[in-house]
Amino acid sequence: MIPRGSILIIDDEFGPRESLRMIFQPFYEVFAAESGRKALDFLSRNRVDLVTLDLNMPGLSGFEVLREIKALQPDVEVVIVTAYGSLSNAQEAVSLGAGDFISKPYNVADIITTVSKCFARRRNNQKINHLMHQLRTLHSRMEEGDRNSLKGVK
Repeated sequence: MIPRGSILIIDDEFGPRESLRMIFQPFYEVFAAESGRKALDFLSRNRVDLVTLDLNMPGLSGFEVLREIKALQPDVEVVIVTAYGSLSNAQEAVSLGAGDFISKPYNVADIITTVSKCFARRRNNQKINHLMHQLRTLHSRMEEGDRNSLKGVK
């Protein structure tokens, strides 16, 4: 069985938060937070694969939360889901590490497709990182072998 990915939905409004939860629940393990502070507290104790994040929230702004999310879990995928979909907001979100940007109201098929693509990108990045680790390990072993073989030559 393929393990289900996990999603944290961060939105201060119950309706959008619950809507996203209902959309994703059949496919993923879903968590929700109604504020940036609660989300960051959750993320400091739990790992997730993907976060959906509203930009306009009381307290910490979505941009502040995005910065903190990336500090806590740099490899997590973040999809901005906001009613404040401007080019400058999208550019800033991407520059802070968001993987995608969706404006409210959204099309359900579009958000499912976007999240699926983000999960695929995360899996690919994890595979690449694993391969890079294996290559570094192999390289270190080869260098160690070269050093050991040279010790016998005088």
